[in-house]
Amino acid sequence: QLQLVESGGGLVHSGGSLRLSCAASGFTLDYYSIGWFRQAPGKEREGVSCISRSGAMTNYADSVKGRFTISRDNAKRTVYLQMNSLKPEDTGVYYCAAGRGADVQAMCALSARYLETWGQGTLVTVSS
Repeated sequence: QLQLVESGGGLVHSGGSLRLSCAASGFTLDYYSIGWFRQAPGKEREGVSCISRSGAMTNYADSVKGRFTISRDNAKRTVYLQMNSLKPEDTGVYYCAAGRGADVQAMCALSARYLETWGQGTLVTVSS
């Protein structure tokens, strides 16, 4: 069973940067598309950014375009989310998830058939 562990969260001031990592174990990572999702207290989980198996296709939520960059290193079995120009609205628990399928837009829209395995999450807090 594929397992995912997130790291890199923390407290940062508005305008700062963080890089999140999603480390995979259990199976070869390149079988899976990977997505980053976040959930603020009392709010619905939302898709942030997703990346295809090869890394050729990516998707970003409108709210993070131009600020966040998703990438993957299948040899290292790790997916990254570089977050720049952070805003208080970015605060939440960030989760990575894995699934099979090529439609990264659907994955980021939380289409259940693309989401098989979730990590435990890492907390990102952006102060104003």
